[in-house]
Amino acid sequence: MAHQETLLRDVFGFSKFRPGQKEIVEAVTCGDNVLAIMPTGGGKSLCFQLPAVLRDGLTVVISPLIALMRDQVRGLQASGVAAGALTSANTQQETDAVYEALNAGNLKLLYLAPERLAADSMQSVLRRYHVNMLAVDEAHCVSQWGHDFRPDYLRIGALRRALGVPLAAFTATADAETRQEIIERLFDGAAPTTFLRGFDRPNIHLSFATKNVPRQQLLAFAAARKGQSGIVYCGTRAKTETLAAALREEGHSACHYHGGMEADMRREVEARFATEDGLVVVATVAFGMGVDKPDIRWVAHADLPKSIESYYQEIGRAGRDGAPAEAMTLYGAEDIRLRRTQIDEGLADADRRLADHGRLNALLGLAEALECRRKTLLSYFDERDITCKNCDLCDQPPEIFDGTDVVRKALSAALRTKETFGAGHLIDILLGQETEKVLQRGHQDLPTFGVGKDLSRVQWQAVFRQMMGHDLIRPDKERMGALRMTDAALPVLRAEQSILLRKDTLKQTQKGAEAKALVNEEDAPLLAALKAQRRRLAEAAHVPAYIIFNDRTLIEMAQNRPKTIDDMARINGVGAKKLENYGLTFLNVINESVTQPHPQRRKLAGRKDGELYDQLLEVQAELSRGAQGIDKPLSCSAALLAKIVKLKPRDLDSMEKVLGDQKTLRFGQAFLDVLEKAL
Repeated sequence: MAHQETLLRDVFGFSKFRPGQKEIVEAVTCGDNVLAIMPTGGGKSLCFQLPAVLRDGLTVVISPLIALMRDQVRGLQASGVAAGALTSANTQQETDAVYEALNAGNLKLLYLAPERLAADSMQSVLRRYHVNMLAVDEAHCVSQWGHDFRPDYLRIGALRRALGVPLAAFTATADAETRQEIIERLFDGAAPTTFLRGFDRPNIHLSFATKNVPRQQLLAFAAARKGQSGIVYCGTRAKTETLAAALREEGHSACHYHGGMEADMRREVEARFATEDGLVVVATVAFGMGVDKPDIRWVAHADLPKSIESYYQEIGRAGRDGAPAEAMTLYGAEDIRLRRTQIDEGLADADRRLADHGRLNALLGLAEALECRRKTLLSYFDERDITCKNCDLCDQPPEIFDGTDVVRKALSAALRTKETFGAGHLIDILLGQETEKVLQRGHQDLPTFGVGKDLSRVQWQAVFRQMMGHDLIRPDKERMGALRMTDAALPVLRAEQSILLRKDTLKQTQKGAEAKALVNEEDAPLLAALKAQRRRLAEAAHVPAYIIFNDRTLIEMAQNRPKTIDDMARINGVGAKKLENYGLTFLNVINESVTQPHPQRRKLAGRKDGELYDQLLEVQAELSRGAQGIDKPLSCSAALLAKIVKLKPRDLDSMEKVLGDQKTLRFGQAFLDVLEKAL
């Protein structure tokens, strides 16, 4: 375990494992078959990357998107790990370099897209190398019911059998049904060692708002976060284009992305998003899986997602670096009506449609939640013991009222008009509005005509929306979207069950525009300077900014203000390779001028051996001209001091083997005294 901890610090730059990582790393390192369900941004990649560095031989990683693979390879290489990818986007030079490393036995991780497995030749190629483990990222892609289904994922089980190696599968999106599919298709039904590591992403602030001039709501939300990377999800391709244009008009760096674009245009957006700080991508769900940019600070939904799983997966793209992030969702009655209709008009069988309505109901329950959203969301994943204080309902608890009476009035209006009308006409009846449509059908004579004058039209719209959210009424596809009552409404209609509703107002829908600060006001200028330095280095190296350091690392630098190379080594995300490449550059931003330590000393940064080196250096300085200060100058090289630190000789004979007789005579006993105190 000590070796794992050392690699965690020196290679990946982390002082400790995140919750749940250590046990998974140990199981994968031991060669167990593993299925790990971890929250998005919970550190899944480390759970196969660290064992790959520890184990002999080659780890093959099956990953669904080229952009994701290239990002991970660049990140590993920046940390000093030999990694490569074979993708259709490779240049011939890149492919030749990968095979050269494979033939030399130097490569630790090889990334492949699942489509590469379709060629029989790839299996033969892999047999030639010492493959000791398979890792499968986004393992839920094996599920034929999932919207991320990739047929070539079905070949992975056969590859595992052919190579005879353990397999570790990772995903953040897997309900019980999907987990069983993964086990059947990847592990031949033999249960692997399974880890279910909580779904909470406590750093993401959750909020929902009902639509009220939604474009202005989104523009206000984005304006408060100008300069931060974000994603806006839209329900239609056309909306992605118009909303991206509106954001650009407001001075944002923004572009659109959807499945109808040419492949080259999509790749261009993906490349821009990976490398540009502060870019906003307005997209359909086509822009999703494989987005591994760790410093996405916010995700907004311009329209209601299709299910609670989709919502969880999409907001999970924010804040993967663990720094504060935000998720805001706009929704309205039309969204609910559209999602119901899409399910009812789909090609799935009756059981699947019922399950899809259940998933949508769970999301609507979250949208119309009466208490903490995080508790409501995570209860769907069977997590109960949750502390939040990071959602809009915890920020400002909603005003609740007993809605049983108004709901019964609305249901009565729907039933007395034979469930053949939408909310607009039913509200006219409840308000006593003698519209042409009401008069033509004689609905002014109904007992429910005018019984709802105590509420405004806007308030009735909120009531009907919440009724749809609670699945008390649904649009009927056979009746042009007219609202019909569900079985869940019967107890309320019969006064056997009460129901609580929220007092939504137009004023309330405008809340939530204020951005959550990443650092306090005092540290903000330094954070901006660190980001500017990161951007310069990234542009010079032609890599995404987060490959240098992610936001969370820069935030910690701004807050802790390291003064020495040792202090810098203790910052999370600063491994040995990045410390060597960038440590002094960022120290100079923080402290203006820092003395550059010798490379031998830099290798010991952040460890006790570094302090020991400094003590030996200090003693050497005192004795450089002998105890009386009158002898001929004498000193040890930095490499020699580092060797003493490493070997830690216990007596003069051992010390002489390192230093030689002359230097032992001058420094030997003093060095031994330092070593004895340290040990």
